[in-house]
Amino acid sequence: MSNSYHKKGTLAEVLAQNYLSLKGYTIISKNHRSRLGEIDIIAKDKGTIVFVEVKAKSSARFGNPKWAVTQKKQKKLSILALEYLKSIGLSHTKARFDVVAIVYIKNSTPQIELVKNAFELAYR
Repeated sequence: MSNSYHKKGTLAEVLAQNYLSLKGYTIISKNHRSRLGEIDIIAKDKGTIVFVEVKAKSSARFGNPKWAVTQKKQKKLSILALEYLKSIGLSHTKARFDVVAIVYIKNSTPQIELVKNAFELAYR
C-alpha cells in the first residue's frame, strides 16, 4: 500500500469520526481488529451499536464510494460484528451497519455522506 493511499485512508477515517461525533454518535472503537479482519469504526447512536465502514475516493467519476461496500464486504463485516458483540457479551443487543462515503474534491471541502442502515446482517 502506498504511503499516499494510507494517508488518505487515515484522513478519511478521522473525517468520518468527527462527522459521526457531530451527528451525536459516541465513538467506542476505531480500527477494531480481530483475526478475521477490521471494522473501521464502532460507535453508539441512541442506544444502538453501529458498525461503520468508511469508503473514500478522490473523485465520484467512477461512482460514489458507498457502492464499494460489496456483498462480500458486507458478509465479512457481519461476521466481524457478530464476533465483536459476542466477545463483549452483547450478542442480543440492537445493532446496525452504516457507511460513511467521502469524496475528495480538488481544492474544496470533502463531501461526506452518511448512509444509515446501509445493509442488513449478511452471514450466509
